[in-house]
Amino acid sequence: MSETKNPLGLSSIPSVSSEGLVPVGRRTSLRSYLAALWNRRHFIIAESRAKMSGSTRKNLLGYGWLFLNPLLSVLAFWFIFGFILQSSRGIDNFLGYLVIGVFFFQFTGKSMTGGTGAIRSGASMIKGFQFPRAALPISVVVRNFLDFIPTVVVMVLLIAVITPPEVVTWRVVLVIPVIILQTIFNVGLACFLARVGHKIPDLTNFMSIVSRFWLYGSGVFFSIEDRLEDHPAILAAMQFNPMHAYLTLVRNSLLYAADSAPWLWFMAIVWAFGLLIVGFLFFWRGEESYGRL
Repeated sequence: MSETKNPLGLSSIPSVSSEGLVPVGRRTSLRSYLAALWNRRHFIIAESRAKMSGSTRKNLLGYGWLFLNPLLSVLAFWFIFGFILQSSRGIDNFLGYLVIGVFFFQFTGKSMTGGTGAIRSGASMIKGFQFPRAALPISVVVRNFLDFIPTVVVMVLLIAVITPPEVVTWRVVLVIPVIILQTIFNVGLACFLARVGHKIPDLTNFMSIVSRFWLYGSGVFFSIEDRLEDHPAILAAMQFNPMHAYLTLVRNSLLYAADSAPWLWFMAIVWAFGLLIVGFLFFWRGEESYGRL
């Protein structure tokens, strides 16, 4: 900083160098953006916890709905698909199969719908503070992850008491990398949809319909291999579904004590890191537009 003098020799307003300064809202380099995002990791976690606790305080049962919501969904799907439509035929331990499908799909489904509206729901924060906007969709995934972990414990306990009892093997630990991969996938999905949802406000309502179609196409409450064995082309397309890979990996490891095919792990890894890279870069490219709400 230096002072400038007028012709009379009097000091005037100090001048400040503009080197290194950028306009508010301007997209920075990817390296700087990632560094700023990492520096705000505590803000992301705190904001996720605040919204998580804020939503539960509005209900009489509080955190109990984290467990009741998926449990009631399981009962509803079991009654419709297992009891009425008999889609349980050919599936060992259908109730455990259904519990895993519902719990794990809701984790991604909530991240998808929440990520779509992340920018618009965070409009006041965007106008009041300067921070990497990717913190908003990432915060959605973190919040759903914090909700999801306790339900996984409930899920494991349910599977342990559901008859017939399953043989527990070392493969149970493989559920942990599946959860990590699915969380990475959810971050990429939330970032990608956050930018699209910012451009198209009606997309938030449309995504609830997309989520329903995705639910039916992921083998949550029926086996797509058995249902589509006479349609190999459709079956191949359905098996390319990332949620089908994640659900199959968890069921094989936790429910059936079976080894999963290497291509399932390969698909789960490619979907997770591929969508993370594509979704994050796509979101970062639109950073300058998020302040114009």
